[in-house]
Amino acid sequence: MSPGLASLADATPADLILLAEVREEATYVRHHKQKIALTFAAMRSFAADLQSRGLRVRYVRIDDPASTGSITGELERALGGAGPFGRVILTECGEWCLQTALQAFAAQCAVPVEIRGDDRFLCSHAGFEVWARDRRELRMEWFYREMRRRTGLLMDGDQPAGGRWNFDAENRKRLPAGMGVPRRRRFAPDAVAQEAIADVARLFPDHFGALDAFGWPTTAAQAQTALEHFLRGALPLFGDWQDAMATGEPFLWHSLVSTSINLGLLDPLAVCQRAEAEWRAGRAPLNAVEGFIRQIVGWREFVRGVYWLKMPEYGRRNALEADRALPWLFWSGETDMVCVRETVIAARDHAYAHHIQRLMVTGNLMMLLGVHPDAVDDWYMTVFADAYEWVEMPNARGMATFADGGIVGSKPYAASGAYIKRMSDHCGGCRYDPAARTGEGACPFNALYWDFLIRNEKRLGGKARMAMPYRNLARFGEAERAAITASADSVRVRMGAVTVAD
Repeated sequence: MSPGLASLADATPADLILLAEVREEATYVRHHKQKIALTFAAMRSFAADLQSRGLRVRYVRIDDPASTGSITGELERALGGAGPFGRVILTECGEWCLQTALQAFAAQCAVPVEIRGDDRFLCSHAGFEVWARDRRELRMEWFYREMRRRTGLLMDGDQPAGGRWNFDAENRKRLPAGMGVPRRRRFAPDAVAQEAIADVARLFPDHFGALDAFGWPTTAAQAQTALEHFLRGALPLFGDWQDAMATGEPFLWHSLVSTSINLGLLDPLAVCQRAEAEWRAGRAPLNAVEGFIRQIVGWREFVRGVYWLKMPEYGRRNALEADRALPWLFWSGETDMVCVRETVIAARDHAYAHHIQRLMVTGNLMMLLGVHPDAVDDWYMTVFADAYEWVEMPNARGMATFADGGIVGSKPYAASGAYIKRMSDHCGGCRYDPAARTGEGACPFNALYWDFLIRNEKRLGGKARMAMPYRNLARFGEAERAAITASADSVRVRMGAVTVAD
């Protein structure tokens, strides 16, 4: 929703700008109600803004009885009913399937179709391909350093600010008991958002999630307000506690700007420059600012590059041969595992969970259970308001579950209950014991973790970054291994992670 969007860069009042809410995009997965409402509200506000600038807008609402229900169908309808037009100008899509459909539309369209690159990203597809060429491994850290050099972010000449590229080692602190967290800026829905919420409640009643706590920015002005609130109220401590988890606190010090960046309400480079300005002004420490900037110019750009470089084959990868169904608890939150329940509740109520909840709680559990990557992708695409396939798939199929076999990460991010205990207060209120490996009251993560290592020893045992876990596993005797396998099988049965056909 950016006036500077590539396809709008040279728009004039004589042009027709098409925006369409279509059922095909709203339902190819059963997107969270808040995600659909957020998207519709942002689109409607953006259309009004374009019209206020004197531009001609054709806006198709989700309940328009004449709608074809698809983007390509609405393009064809607009061309047939409001012409004549000399050409169609599009901005490239973020998802493989829709981009393929638009390319097919362009090939048969009666007028020329120009598909422009999305310059709201800092690295083009071609630029990423050049960077990736001839590299044996694609590692975000090396890409991130290149992006820092390109953008000049946190650079002192040709050297990184503070003499280091990465301050991640300083950003893994556990939240002290009783420490207060900042009050986060949320937005009461304006009239446009209220109407979008009502439409979603009426038209998508069976989709996942609640609408009551909707508080996302739906305009560029609101998004800028949210960013400034984060920079002054949360960024200074974001670095220290970015990996922490706390019961009843879904937001902590996280920025909550990913929805706005992905919708185009905020420019990613400008966001990073504002964060850097806070450090240079002495209002935020370097470890916090570097960690925040790395998430945007590092991870965000890197996973998009991997997605477009490797699709469509990437979407079929299943390196660990996972073949189990996703348990119902990931939708209902009905589990005695406090860490999992907290994450699912946050997803249900806010269409949000922070990166450690996504990676080390839900993703970790899905991988240890052996959930099929297609089911993992579907869940992440469904439950989060900032999820689009270009960012979701490499994070879920790559980072969270190692289904890509090591393209995104150099090792699986597998962990036992000890990690959850170290980084959260969840275990104190949980009926499961994070120190017990097997038995009735043992944390399910524990048997599943060791069983994961046993099952994948041939695949993973030779990886350098897995050497320590496998040294520890080597100390286990056959009886202990058998007990772990039996306990893990029992956990899968109890959770409903049954084997399904590939």
